[in-house]
Amino acid sequence: MILDLASLSAAEKQNWLQHVVAPRPIALASTIDADGNVNLSPFSFFNLFSSNPPIVIFSPARRVRDNSIKHTLQNVQAIPEVVIHLVTKEIVQQQSLASCEYEKGVNEFLKAGFTEEKATRVRPPMIKEAQVKLECKVNEIKPLGTEGGAGNLVICEVLCIHIDEKLLDEKGKPDQRKILPVARMGGHWYTEVNAQSLFEVEKPNIQLGMGFDALPASIRSSPVLTGNQLAQLANCTQIPEIDPAFEDAHVRQIIQYYSINPEEMERELHQHAAALLNQNQVEQAWQVLLAGS
Repeated sequence: MILDLASLSAAEKQNWLQHVVAPRPIALASTIDADGNVNLSPFSFFNLFSSNPPIVIFSPARRVRDNSIKHTLQNVQAIPEVVIHLVTKEIVQQQSLASCEYEKGVNEFLKAGFTEEKATRVRPPMIKEAQVKLECKVNEIKPLGTEGGAGNLVICEVLCIHIDEKLLDEKGKPDQRKILPVARMGGHWYTEVNAQSLFEVEKPNIQLGMGFDALPASIRSSPVLTGNQLAQLANCTQIPEIDPAFEDAHVRQIIQYYSINPEEMERELHQHAAALLNQNQVEQAWQVLLAGS
């Protein structure tokens, strides 16, 4: 299926894009207008774009149905300051309630049951219940269009971060296993980062992975190993040497049982290596694969 976006209505474009470009972190943005009225609203068109200077961007899009703009956008145009809060499962229902289109001047802190907390660097208040808060000044607002659905990039410089100490490790650094944000999907769907959904992918920094093209042909064309598993092997800087001290009882059994059938032996070794790669045991997987060479 191929979709030509030019042939879709604004609502259809929004629906397709929000379902496939996901998950998206949520900026629960607190702003004020020129009279000091507080507004609170969530935006899932949001992310980090620079660390030095520290820049995050969120986008209050024009409403598709009537091309009107949101109070948050009006507020940052008048008072270029914002507090962006991380949304976690503990407050996800409240942030959804804050997304209701209340009349201008209505304080969503009160509607959503949040407690206002004075910020240290900017005028909009913070949510006391939120675990991570970014106080920001707005450097620039860049409109992306004038039709319904057009975004407005609110380019924010982060002045300071407030973080619950429960989210830190023993060295006082952020612990990803404790910072468990909720993210937006399409329609009514959300997703939660949790211990079960977290996984690590080792990435090269200074040293370069050798790449798929450097893998032995028998491994590269394996009917057993997946692209992800081959990438784990190819992320090594070079093919390792056979370790004479490597011991694996299952490898010995495979070689003894399938020695008269090299193709079956290779398949069994690749299946064993695949299981090790699924456990991120890359060095051991290499030794298993080299055992059949």
